[in-house]
Amino acid sequence: MGYSLEAFCKDTHDTIAAGGPIEIRIEKVAEKLSELLKNQDFVNATFDATTPFGKRALYYDPKLDFYVLAHVQEAGKRGTPHSHGDSWAIYGNASAFTRMTEFSRVNPETDDAAVLEKLSTYDIGVGETKAYGPGQIHSTEHPENAWVIRIVGTKLEEIPRFQFRKFRDKIVEAA
Repeated sequence: MGYSLEAFCKDTHDTIAAGGPIEIRIEKVAEKLSELLKNQDFVNATFDATTPFGKRALYYDPKLDFYVLAHVQEAGKRGTPHSHGDSWAIYGNASAFTRMTEFSRVNPETDDAAVLEKLSTYDIGVGETKAYGPGQIHSTEHPENAWVIRIVGTKLEEIPRFQFRKFRDKIVEAA
Protein backbone atom coordinates (compact mmCIF):
# COMPACT_ATOMS: atom_id res chain seq x y z
CA MET A 1 0.00 0.00 0.00
CA GLY A 2 2.85 2.43 0.63
CA TYR A 3 3.38 5.34 2.96
CA SER A 4 0.05 7.06 3.61
CA LEU A 5 -0.99 10.67 4.21
CA GLU A 6 -2.15 9.66 7.70
CA ALA A 7 1.26 8.14 8.55
CA PHE A 8 3.03 11.19 7.10
CA CYS A 9 0.93 13.60 9.21
CA LYS A 10 1.61 11.59 12.38
CA ASP A 11 5.35 11.43 11.61
CA THR A 12 5.37 15.17 10.87
CA HIS A 13 3.64 15.91 14.17
CA ASP A 14 6.10 13.73 16.08
CA THR A 15 9.13 15.23 14.32
CA ILE A 16 8.08 18.86 14.80
CA ALA A 17 7.11 18.22 18.44
CA ALA A 18 10.44 16.53 19.20
CA GLY A 19 12.33 19.80 19.65
CA GLY A 20 15.79 20.79 18.54
CA PRO A 21 16.75 23.14 15.71
CA ILE A 22 13.81 23.66 13.36
CA GLU A 23 16.10 23.36 10.31
CA ILE A 24 16.96 19.78 11.28
CA ARG A 25 13.35 18.87 12.03
CA ILE A 26 11.99 20.21 8.73
CA GLU A 27 14.74 18.39 6.79
CA LYS A 28 13.48 15.15 8.37
CA VAL A 29 9.91 16.04 7.38
CA ALA A 30 11.12 16.78 3.83
CA GLU A 31 12.62 13.28 3.64
CA LYS A 32 9.29 11.79 4.73
CA LEU A 33 7.44 13.94 2.18
CA SER A 34 9.65 12.47 -0.55
CA GLU A 35 8.58 9.01 0.63
CA LEU A 36 4.90 10.05 0.52
CA LEU A 37 5.27 11.45 -3.01
CA LYS A 38 6.53 8.05 -4.19
CA ASN A 39 3.21 6.47 -3.16
CA GLN A 40 1.22 6.49 -6.41
CA ASP A 41 -2.00 5.66 -4.53
CA PHE A 42 -1.59 8.90 -2.53
CA VAL A 43 -0.82 10.93 -5.67
CA ASN A 44 -3.82 9.44 -7.53
CA ALA A 45 -6.14 10.11 -4.58
CA THR A 46 -4.93 13.72 -4.31
CA PHE A 47 -4.64 14.84 -7.95
CA ASP A 48 -6.00 14.05 -11.37
CA ALA A 49 -6.36 15.84 -14.71
CA THR A 50 -9.65 17.43 -13.58
CA THR A 51 -8.35 18.85 -10.28
CA PRO A 52 -8.81 22.63 -10.51
CA PHE A 53 -5.88 25.05 -10.24
CA GLY A 54 -5.28 26.42 -6.77
CA LYS A 55 -4.63 25.04 -3.31
CA ARG A 56 -6.57 23.02 -0.80
CA ALA A 57 -5.79 21.80 2.67
CA LEU A 58 -5.28 18.06 3.07
CA TYR A 59 -4.54 18.21 6.80
CA TYR A 60 -4.29 20.69 9.66
CA ASP A 61 -2.60 19.96 13.00
CA PRO A 62 -4.31 22.25 15.54
CA LYS A 63 -1.82 21.46 18.31
CA LEU A 64 1.32 22.38 16.32
CA ASP A 65 -0.42 24.66 13.77
CA PHE A 66 1.02 23.12 10.60
CA TYR A 67 -0.82 22.55 7.32
CA VAL A 68 -0.38 19.99 4.55
CA LEU A 69 -1.54 21.64 1.32
CA ALA A 70 -2.08 20.31 -2.19
CA HIS A 71 -1.47 22.80 -5.02
CA VAL A 72 -2.28 22.48 -8.70
CA GLN A 73 -0.03 25.09 -10.33
CA GLU A 74 -0.83 26.45 -13.78
CA ALA A 75 1.89 26.50 -16.43
CA GLY A 76 3.56 29.89 -16.58
CA LYS A 77 2.84 30.79 -12.95
CA ARG A 78 5.75 32.65 -11.41
CA GLY A 79 5.88 33.88 -7.83
CA THR A 80 7.85 36.82 -6.51
CA PRO A 81 10.55 36.45 -3.86
CA HIS A 82 9.12 35.88 -0.38
CA SER A 83 9.94 34.35 2.98
CA HIS A 84 7.78 32.53 5.48
CA GLY A 85 8.67 34.95 8.27
CA ASP A 86 9.37 33.16 11.53
CA SER A 87 7.71 30.05 10.12
CA TRP A 88 8.89 27.50 7.54
CA ALA A 89 7.74 25.62 4.45
CA ILE A 90 8.54 22.40 2.63
CA TYR A 91 7.83 21.93 -1.07
CA GLY A 92 7.58 18.62 -2.94
CA ASN A 93 6.47 17.77 -6.46
CA ALA A 94 4.06 14.99 -7.40
CA SER A 95 4.26 15.92 -11.12
CA ALA A 96 6.37 18.10 -13.40
CA PHE A 97 8.77 20.40 -11.50
CA THR A 98 9.03 23.62 -9.55
CA ARG A 99 11.88 25.97 -10.43
CA MET A 100 13.13 27.57 -7.23
CA THR A 101 15.38 30.60 -6.88
CA GLU A 102 16.98 31.48 -3.55
CA PHE A 103 17.91 35.04 -2.55
CA SER A 104 19.75 36.86 0.19
CA ARG A 105 18.93 40.37 1.31
CA VAL A 106 22.10 42.45 1.00
CA ASN A 107 20.93 45.70 2.60
CA PRO A 108 19.60 46.33 6.12
CA GLU A 109 16.01 45.32 6.84
CA THR A 110 15.49 48.84 8.16
CA ASP A 111 15.90 50.25 4.61
CA ASP A 112 12.61 51.06 2.92
CA ALA A 113 13.40 49.06 -0.23
CA ALA A 114 14.98 45.61 -0.25
CA VAL A 115 17.96 44.71 -2.39
CA LEU A 116 18.11 40.97 -3.02
CA GLU A 117 21.03 39.01 -4.41
CA LYS A 118 20.15 35.90 -6.43
CA LEU A 119 22.04 32.97 -4.89
CA SER A 120 20.92 29.90 -6.84
CA THR A 121 18.27 28.49 -9.15
CA TYR A 122 17.35 24.81 -9.33
CA ASP A 123 14.44 22.51 -10.09
CA ILE A 124 12.51 20.32 -7.65
CA GLY A 125 11.45 17.29 -9.69
CA VAL A 126 8.93 14.52 -9.16
CA GLY A 127 9.43 12.95 -5.72
CA GLU A 128 11.95 15.61 -4.70
CA THR A 129 11.53 18.03 -1.80
CA LYS A 130 13.13 21.13 -0.35
CA ALA A 131 12.75 22.67 3.11
CA TYR A 132 12.96 26.43 3.73
CA GLY A 133 13.57 27.59 7.29
CA PRO A 134 12.53 30.82 8.94
CA GLY A 135 13.52 33.94 7.03
CA GLN A 136 14.80 32.14 3.89
CA ILE A 137 13.86 34.14 0.78
CA HIS A 138 12.94 32.25 -2.38
CA SER A 139 10.61 32.34 -5.38
CA THR A 140 8.75 29.67 -7.31
CA GLU A 141 8.15 29.20 -11.02
CA HIS A 142 6.08 26.57 -12.83
CA PRO A 143 6.94 26.34 -16.55
CA GLU A 144 4.47 23.42 -16.83
CA ASN A 145 1.29 22.48 -14.97
CA ALA A 146 2.50 20.93 -11.72
CA TRP A 147 1.10 19.07 -8.74
CA VAL A 148 2.80 20.25 -5.55
CA ILE A 149 2.51 19.31 -1.89
CA ARG A 150 3.53 22.08 0.50
CA ILE A 151 3.74 21.89 4.27
CA VAL A 152 3.75 25.19 6.18
CA GLY A 153 4.34 25.84 9.86
CA THR A 154 1.34 28.13 10.31
CA LYS A 155 -1.24 30.10 8.34
CA LEU A 156 1.28 32.27 6.50
CA GLU A 157 -1.25 34.94 5.55
CA GLU A 158 -1.51 35.86 9.22
CA ILE A 159 2.16 36.46 10.11
CA PRO A 160 4.68 39.14 9.14
CA ARG A 161 6.95 37.95 6.34
CA PHE A 162 9.02 39.33 3.50
CA GLN A 163 7.15 39.81 0.22
CA PHE A 164 8.89 41.37 -2.77
CA ARG A 165 7.45 44.73 -3.94
CA LYS A 166 8.38 45.03 -7.60
CA PHE A 167 8.44 48.82 -7.90
CA ARG A 168 10.43 49.38 -4.69
CA ASP A 169 12.63 46.32 -4.26
CA LYS A 170 15.27 45.06 -6.67
CA ILE A 171 17.27 41.95 -7.45
CA VAL A 172 20.99 41.90 -8.29
CA GLU A 173 22.96 38.97 -9.69
CA ALA A 174 25.59 37.38 -7.44
CA ALA A 175 29.10 38.65 -8.11
